[in-house]
Amino acid sequence: MRVERILAPNPGPFTGPGTNTYLLDVGGEVVVIDPGPVESTHRRAIVEAVGDRRTAAVVVTHTHPDHAPLANPLARELGCPTFGYGAGPDFDPDELLTDGAVVAVGDAELVAVHTPGHSEDHLCLRLGEILFTGDHIMGGSSVMVDDVGAYLRSLQRLQEMELSRLYPGHGPEIDRPREVISWYLAHRRQREEEILAAVTSGARTVGQVVEVVYADVDRSLWPLAARSVRAHLRKLAADGEIRYGGEEDWEAPVAPNEARGPAGDSGPRANRGP
Repeated sequence: MRVERILAPNPGPFTGPGTNTYLLDVGGEVVVIDPGPVESTHRRAIVEAVGDRRTAAVVVTHTHPDHAPLANPLARELGCPTFGYGAGPDFDPDELLTDGAVVAVGDAELVAVHTPGHSEDHLCLRLGEILFTGDHIMGGSSVMVDDVGAYLRSLQRLQEMELSRLYPGHGPEIDRPREVISWYLAHRRQREEEILAAVTSGARTVGQVVEVVYADVDRSLWPLAARSVRAHLRKLAADGEIRYGGEEDWEAPVAPNEARGPAGDSGPRANRGP
């Protein structure tokens, strides 16, 4: 078994150095994972790297535009099916992957692990003790999350697996999976506490929460930070900690849930993890 990485030329604030496209080779047969955006030089680089090997499948971890749009045209060129959790913008899989479904490559099976959180359609892909993590875990940074509760549950699930190496969708490979997953869990729980503290201390809009929690972050990144704050606010509202209607704008109102008291002392918090 061999893993080859081809870096897409799409660096940016969301993608870091670019999207990692992986070729997983088992016995001379390959699977392409996360081919990335439609970009001619990247497409040529993938095709040249595949060479005369048989391609079993093109698989995407999720349908965000930096991971999936090249999948269908690339698969047509390579003469293989596409696999994913579901259809999305510029991607229509030939085969759907549910949790536990497999993609055969050589004499091995690549197993889909449904890991919602970054997006509802997100999959990690496991082969033995290695895991392709897409945007669920990235090398060298935290990730943007749409559903914090689902994300924490997905992380906890991965933490229970015996893993020796992670291949993320962005950034370098990770050879300390348990340590890194533990950091991700701790980071999200700390951020939740900071956001709850900001609301209970007087922040009354999404923007005010961002200004408090991300005071030491460059203001140009605050719109990005607001997306993370809104995801945490939705979870805190679902847990009964605060009142927040889920509005997306900067001035969307937030407030403590007075029924729970200033420190949430009316009972234990729900869905706070172990």
